[in-house]
Amino acid sequence: MKAVILKKYSKSSPVIEFGDVEKPQIEPNEMLVQVHAAGVNPIDNMIPTGMFKPVLQFKLPATLGSDLAGIVVAVGSKVTRFKPGDAVMASIFDLGIGSFAEFAVVPEHTAALKPENMDFVQAASIPMVGLTSWQALKERASLKPGQKIFIPAGSGGIGSMAIQLAKHFGARVATTTSTGNIAWVESLGADETIDYTQQNFEQLLQGYNLVLGTVRGDVIEKSVSILKPGGKIISLVGPLDAAFAKSRKLNFMLKFVFGLMSKKIIGLAKKRNVNYEFLFVRPDGIQLSEIGKLIESEKIKPVIDKVFPFEETKEALAYLAKGHAKGKVVIKIV
Repeated sequence: MKAVILKKYSKSSPVIEFGDVEKPQIEPNEMLVQVHAAGVNPIDNMIPTGMFKPVLQFKLPATLGSDLAGIVVAVGSKVTRFKPGDAVMASIFDLGIGSFAEFAVVPEHTAALKPENMDFVQAASIPMVGLTSWQALKERASLKPGQKIFIPAGSGGIGSMAIQLAKHFGARVATTTSTGNIAWVESLGADETIDYTQQNFEQLLQGYNLVLGTVRGDVIEKSVSILKPGGKIISLVGPLDAAFAKSRKLNFMLKFVFGLMSKKIIGLAKKRNVNYEFLFVRPDGIQLSEIGKLIESEKIKPVIDKVFPFEETKEALAYLAKGHAKGKVVIKIV
């Protein structure tokens, strides 16, 4: 079968090839899915650099990709929730397997039925951003109606989903975007939109309960000042912290290194009596099913910027890396 394969880590020129690999075999608790579409996420560009080599289960050569939507073609003997012919969506991130392929192994616990009112391209855009938003806002932050949340980069893949989910939970949402995207981001539900090309959010916002860290650089440090005492920053982009290393059962050296990496932001947070956490999303088919119900009831919707054919996956990765996607980038395989 055809797949997009990472053969060598490199910060500047990783070796990624579009080629042939053997069709994978499944274990009793797994399914074989014919992939119709695969979502592209920033982590798919980070992994080839070796940035997450110490903490991910990748063994080279490895198939890239995390999100998928497709048709179940075979199930293991212990699979009970799905059968051949079912249309499903899933995130298989951090499992040592990939979705940029004609067929993918999908553990049963990661999958959910595809909402009937979505095609495969739309469904493939949901898992990573949907689960990340759900786990940050509902699981970690317990976001409540009336609370205020700041979600930078509202027009991006994660921002466009997180805004919708935060509004569903009843929160008041502020975000940043460029001049041309202001009206569009507000149509997703943003209550306060800041044009980052002309304004500084830290001078305009105050009294917030939660910041969702979606942008690298000094945005997270600046965000500390807009939080009220007891507020929280949940970062998706780092810095990694010692708590993350402990949760992954990493060695002492990595705990020490991650502790150093996060020392500054944790120190700034403590001075303001707020908390900092790093979130590494995990696959969860039950949560994904809940997100699917919200999509079926049209309370949230997929946001797709551009669709690439399978053979142009490397071009899709390069396009996403530019940082200008308005929503999600998806690869159409079938």
